[in-house]
Amino acid sequence: MINEALKANVATMGKIVSVVLAGGSGTRLWPLSRNSLPKQFLPLASRHTLYQDTLLRCAPGTVFDAPVVVTNEEFRFFAQRQAREIGVDATVMLEPARRDSAPALLAAARYVAETHGPETLVLALASDHVVQDTAAFQDVVQLGAKIARLGRIVTFGIAPTEPRTSYGYIRLGRQFDAFGAYEIDSFVEKPDHATAEHYVQAGYLWNSGNFLFPAGLLLEEAERYEPAISAAVASAVENAKFDIVGFLRLDPAAFKSAPAKSIDFAVMERTRLAAVVRGSFGWSDVGAWDALHEIGAKDERGNVTVGPVQMLDSSNSYVRSDGPLVTTIGIEGLSVIATDDAVLVMPSDRSQDVKHLVNLLKTHTPREVDEHLTVHRPWGTLESVCEGERFQVKKIVVEPGGVLSLQKHYHRSEHWIVVHGTAEVTLEGRTFMVHENESTYLPIGSVHRLKNPGKIPLELIEVQTGSYLGEDDITRLEDIYQRT
Repeated sequence: MINEALKANVATMGKIVSVVLAGGSGTRLWPLSRNSLPKQFLPLASRHTLYQDTLLRCAPGTVFDAPVVVTNEEFRFFAQRQAREIGVDATVMLEPARRDSAPALLAAARYVAETHGPETLVLALASDHVVQDTAAFQDVVQLGAKIARLGRIVTFGIAPTEPRTSYGYIRLGRQFDAFGAYEIDSFVEKPDHATAEHYVQAGYLWNSGNFLFPAGLLLEEAERYEPAISAAVASAVENAKFDIVGFLRLDPAAFKSAPAKSIDFAVMERTRLAAVVRGSFGWSDVGAWDALHEIGAKDERGNVTVGPVQMLDSSNSYVRSDGPLVTTIGIEGLSVIATDDAVLVMPSDRSQDVKHLVNLLKTHTPREVDEHLTVHRPWGTLESVCEGERFQVKKIVVEPGGVLSLQKHYHRSEHWIVVHGTAEVTLEGRTFMVHENESTYLPIGSVHRLKNPGKIPLELIEVQTGSYLGEDDITRLEDIYQRT
């Protein structure tokens, strides 16, 4: 049982608990967003990542309690580290398998009901949306809270700015007396353009996919409409445990037994308790590159630029570089995105077709779909600098306190050269320090470990030589991040 130990630590029973769903992976914003580093963990709309911006909108204080984040094994350290970077103490819950949004959200709601009480309001948020007016968003949440406390599951509808075909819509029902909120007549799926125009003229709202509800109420509705999901989730939370790194791990067998279904299909489109609050706070789900042009700060010619970019006689374009200098002459209505290892050029109105391009790339160049040249690890990053036959050069950055696993390789030797900071090296049972401009050699088969004992990032160059240089030539013997 997790509830008895934690209930005693909850001192703010009346606050809203945000549940942030951060387990999705996607490539609609390729080449920046990739399977190993999806868009929610990227700084696309501000100096913070979308995930961090989401946490900051509902940061613990007078209105909100500490959030619960639901993610998976692959993204757990991103979620934990990025929350800590902005000073947010989040409970990071790990789903053992992807079962769509219903099991994930219901698991978080049950956890909140057990630790805070079933009457506690839960604000369920996608981690990868943009909200440009935080104050207006928080005002709408406060209004939604009034409706939710009447025994309703509240969704936030967005006043349309144009007839979008990439969003679902909400048809309004009866208005609540004295509140700017409505019952929901129906949810409607993504329409064609002509139907979308009709929806906008008829006063429909975009469905943002974010919800506010009493924790116990959603659980009751889930048990009514999806008893199999409800039972599986209850068992998964009942037998959940915190691991030594601080992640809350749902019971794998129980959670995997839950049918995969979205919360929309499982509950929202079937419950008679749904309500909608109209919102106008600069919302976007950032579903494609044209959305970033729409919400970005434009120059006098309608261009949005990010990174090292220089444009001549160009207009109405989105140009971004996270690597080389990008220059344009005489372009109009294009999106140009450059990273260290890939460049995408397309008419901005073809942004939705990126998914088709990615499917093509999966066959021909799968690495570029999955990973960047810089790969993130729990302890820091490693970046491929140069490679050839029987050798490879990487730049390794270890954050203060970071520790690589105790490991060995069967097919390669390594040479470490420290360029910044101090390395604590363990080699065949002996521990010693390697300082800036010093190096050490690790023979094939030697048992070794690297640690940053200092207060600044440790940077080193690793030169690998051998007959096989794949990342899977690692035998981990000990690992503080539980990857053995």
